[in-house]
Amino acid sequence: MNKKKVFNLAKGFRGRAKNCNRIARERVEKALQYSYRDRRSKKRDMRSLWIQRINAGTRLHSVLLGTSSNKIIDPSLNTSLTMKDEAPMSAHEEICRGF
Repeated sequence: MNKKKVFNLAKGFRGRAKNCNRIARERVEKALQYSYRDRRSKKRDMRSLWIQRINAGTRLHSVLLGTSSNKIIDPSLNTSLTMKDEAPMSAHEEICRGF
């Protein structure tokens, strides 16, 4: 990476990590590694949170998540719930806030 690009990416860093070329380059490289790793872990965290929310909603109706998964994902319609679907999740939104 050239010096100008490194300093652009290092804006907001503390101490010499923002204005010393070698240290800034090391910090930027580590920050890029963290961002790569955390983009993947964010997907894992959101999936587990989504499963917890669905599980909490189904337990209110005395249905286990494993038995209700056939109702959540309907292969004949070839559609499934996603985090972007507002209507299905809004029904359980108030319940999940309590957890």
